[in-house]
Amino acid sequence: MRRRASRHVLLVVENVSLARDHRLRKQASSLHAAGYEVTVICRRDPGNVLPGVRVLDYPAPPDGRSHLAFLREYGWSWLMAAALTWRVWLTRPFGVIQVSGTPDIYFTLAAPFRLLGVTVVQDQRDLSPEVYVARYGGAGGLVHRLLLACERTSFRLADRVVTVNETLRAVVTGRGGLSDEDVTVVGNGPRLERVTPAREPRPGGATCCWVGLMGPQDRLDLLVEALARLVHERGRTDVRAVLIGDGESRPDTEALVERLGLRDHVELTGWLDEAGVFTHLAAADLGLEPNMGPEVSPVKVMEYMASGLPFVAFDLRETRALGGDGGRYATPGDVAAFAAAIDELTRDPGLRARLGAAGQQRVREHIAWEHQEAAYLRLFADLLPLRPAGVEVPA
Repeated sequence: MRRRASRHVLLVVENVSLARDHRLRKQASSLHAAGYEVTVICRRDPGNVLPGVRVLDYPAPPDGRSHLAFLREYGWSWLMAAALTWRVWLTRPFGVIQVSGTPDIYFTLAAPFRLLGVTVVQDQRDLSPEVYVARYGGAGGLVHRLLLACERTSFRLADRVVTVNETLRAVVTGRGGLSDEDVTVVGNGPRLERVTPAREPRPGGATCCWVGLMGPQDRLDLLVEALARLVHERGRTDVRAVLIGDGESRPDTEALVERLGLRDHVELTGWLDEAGVFTHLAAADLGLEPNMGPEVSPVKVMEYMASGLPFVAFDLRETRALGGDGGRYATPGDVAAFAAAIDELTRDPGLRARLGAAGQQRVREHIAWEHQEAAYLRLFADLLPLRPAGVEVPA
């Protein structure tokens, strides 16, 4: 059997839009610029536009909070993505399909195409079992074991796995039984064009920012509790915090802000487009990251550093590996220490300037997407070399 070589790459992401998935946008843009034909399947959003990239989207399901609601939400997304994937295959066959989680259920979508000679790439950004435990507990229970099984199958089905840091690479090779050669680390840094000029330190009160999708695993409860200590125990009524984003944890976060008497000190803006986010970051003095996942490379820390913002975060392995000398770190889960670090930085404009400059240097020299995309494109050059269209190759 022989098949026609295809320069067509299909990128399928679970239950998120291209407009809100900055990693997917960078991947698609880099592949297109390198000469590949690129199609993206994702949930619908008015911002799902990327020059040169074909986007097929489906109506977004209601966000789920209960177990049953999550099954409905992701079941709907799987059905829509599967239908669109076959539609693409029947009209313009692809040579590589990349699926991105979580949760790790799209291996069932990719498996038939592997039998048809398509190369499968798994873009592993988070760990579904760990996210489940962070949300619900239940480590070792039936659902947790099922998630581990789906994860392991996803790794083993894929021809190659892409992940965001060395900790996740170790998980993929350990839990999936893959060799190091089968796993490529591609960081998620911002593009260099988004690194802002150095900012001048400003005296007086300070504005802190948090940016992201609000889920239980993001631990906004710890952030709000730290802000309460900052205001009520340390008397820092001159400091305000802006929380930018939306998601299932937003109602709980708003309720906690109200209950802890922070209405005059904390603003929740809801979801903003990229321009709106950067406007807030440009006016801020400090970034905040209360994530508690040791395996997570927090995207928001990269955004803070690119904007010249120092940050406060919990002292976790991948957060420190990413942020280096760009911020201050508190003992994981210690809200008093988190509040103390905010207090220190908001009182010292010179320290903020030094940490912000160190963070920007890390982005320019190591973290920026321009440093990461080379590994990503080498992977595709290996899997799907750019041959002249129409060349026949063995299947």
